[in-house]
Amino acid sequence: MRIVSLLPSATEISYALGLDEQLVGVTFECNEPPRAREQKRIIVGGQDTSGMAPSAIDAAVRSRLAAGEDLYTLDAGALSDLDPELILTQDLCRVCAVPTEKVRDAAVALGCTAEVVTLDPHSLDEVLASIADVGAAAGVPDRAAVLCEELSARIAEVRTAVRGARRPRVAVIEWVDPPFGAGHWMPDMVAAAGGDPVACRPRSRSVPTNWSAIAAERPEIMIISPCGFDLAGAIEQGAGLVADSALMARFPDTEVWAIDGDGLMVRPGPRLIDGIESLAGIIHPGRCSRPPETAARRLR
Repeated sequence: MRIVSLLPSATEISYALGLDEQLVGVTFECNEPPRAREQKRIIVGGQDTSGMAPSAIDAAVRSRLAAGEDLYTLDAGALSDLDPELILTQDLCRVCAVPTEKVRDAAVALGCTAEVVTLDPHSLDEVLASIADVGAAAGVPDRAAVLCEELSARIAEVRTAVRGARRPRVAVIEWVDPPFGAGHWMPDMVAAAGGDPVACRPRSRSVPTNWSAIAAERPEIMIISPCGFDLAGAIEQGAGLVADSALMARFPDTEVWAIDGDGLMVRPGPRLIDGIESLAGIIHPGRCSRPPETAARRLR
């Protein structure tokens, strides 16, 4: 089966299910594992935002969406050449990938008869279900079942480790300028790790807020997890917040951590379980192992 993945999380799921030989096309953002972007045909491109400040990225995205412009470019010629039998895409977020309707329209125009599977998880349980969906569509349901069982067992181990402990108030910041509180599955991750998620929108799309509203939730721990950035990017942005004495005065006793957002928090794939384990180490260091320096860093 020839498979095309139009979002990074679906690429990660495909590799976790042993489908690397069948995967023929990916996006320019599919960097895990690194060989995906190096060895597969890139069929989706987008704007390079490296070097742009978070506020500038936010403004550019809002401007293009308001103008009805697409944030991603689908290479119809490449899609036609690859002639996939299965296309993995999403409708969860227009900022994250090509919308399903655009994919279906392109496939119809090219005479492509591929099955288009839309992955739109809103909760942690639905993330695991989406892995099963990919396995079923790709003809490897047993592999998916085994993977889901392994991931579920790891979540259960964390929950057992933190059971009975006091649950600190934890705010995950999905974007810093303007600030966005975490949405979709991330509050579930905090809860699984033994925290009380605050300033968030469980199972819903994250929306802009302000620092006063976040401070009003009295977070004891703040996790800086900017969407689209790795740990280095999170550290840079988090350090900027910590250096703002007026802002930090609103959070006098709050621990501030930076975490690898792309790797551990925002992409709904198998590595979210690594994220839960890292969060548990931050929230309950006496019960769980501290996250490795490559995953998270305390800033304050």
